[in-house]
Amino acid sequence: MARILALDYGKVRTGIAVTDELQLIASGLTTVETKELLPFLEGYVEKENVERFVIGLPKQMDNTPSESESLIQVFLKELSKKFPEIPVERQDERFTSKMAFQSMLESGMKKKKRQNKATVDQISATLILQAYLNRI
Repeated sequence: MARILALDYGKVRTGIAVTDELQLIASGLTTVETKELLPFLEGYVEKENVERFVIGLPKQMDNTPSESESLIQVFLKELSKKFPEIPVERQDERFTSKMAFQSMLESGMKKKKRQNKATVDQISATLILQAYLNRI
């Protein structure tokens, strides 16, 4: 089997998570600057077999798209041009940042590390991927 790669897409940074090859466990991979995201994904896909991308779907509480969705739509077009053979799925990402911060607190992570937004983004991507795995 191949890996599933999830993105918590952001204007500045994007958190990335990936499954194991059996698609059982979601693990944080890294956080990259969004302007470097496509080159990073190219390199990753060259080395690893990726079955699909899962991109967070940001929604407001009333179920309407959040303002960052327009940025994601532009990225999705670029992604599908670059990797036409890899399907893209969306996963609701409401509360993932809050859940990520809470999990860092509960794990006893030091305050300085909790303030690192890249860590929050990576954990958020992992939560998005785990939610996707739970859904399929």
